[in-house]
Amino acid sequence: MNGGESARVAMVTGGSRGIGRAISLRLAGAGHAVAVNYASNAAAAKDVVEEIAAAGGAAQAFGGDVGLAGDVDRLFSDVEASLGSVDVLVNNAGITRDDLLLRMGQDDWDEVIRTNLTSQYLCSKVAVRSMVRRRWGRIICISSVSGIAGNAGQTNYAASKAGVIGFAKALAKEVGSRSITVNVVAPGFVGTDLTADLGEQTRAALMDRIALRRLGEPEEIASMVGYLASDDAAYITGQTIVVDGGMAL
Repeated sequence: MNGGESARVAMVTGGSRGIGRAISLRLAGAGHAVAVNYASNAAAAKDVVEEIAAAGGAAQAFGGDVGLAGDVDRLFSDVEASLGSVDVLVNNAGITRDDLLLRMGQDDWDEVIRTNLTSQYLCSKVAVRSMVRRRWGRIICISSVSGIAGNAGQTNYAASKAGVIGFAKALAKEVGSRSITVNVVAPGFVGTDLTADLGEQTRAALMDRIALRRLGEPEEIASMVGYLASDDAAYITGQTIVVDGGMAL
């Protein structure tokens, strides 16, 4: 690894907004040098980097579509040249293209699978190469309660997020002997851009399903990711940790 825990390099895919932004800030606060990946919103990524720098942390923004192999190879090459090898990979990038299955176009299916699941394969494959050589690493995959319980109108999203869980369990078995842990965080409904447009009736019905009667905060997901990235979580791997306020009870 790149020295002690405070000197490690973390990459957060989709790290410029919502949960990804909170994770980037959390890891920077723990002393990591953070590679903030973004697909298209360079301004948002720049804001995150500036906020980290203002707090005395280290971060750089790196553009790239992590669902494309060529972009991923370039992304990791750029990060390594600027910050060093990636010690902590947070596979956070994700999108939704919701619709009932009978109305869902194949483009909406393919795009969600590519962004939410294929990206985790592509990024993890590159990251693991250097982690294996250094015999240390943390891979944290962001899934969703929709990948555990399903959700009407989200067959594509639920399939991608369920795939993340199976992917992480298999990878954890492959790389555990090299002191690399692979875990999943499965958020419930969190107050981000993806939930900002919920109508009042939908929001009220949702609150009835959540034991804590509120949406989660991005920082609450980031807190779990920060723990799994730390040395304190060295004996945890292959696990799916649900952070949903009791929605799945």
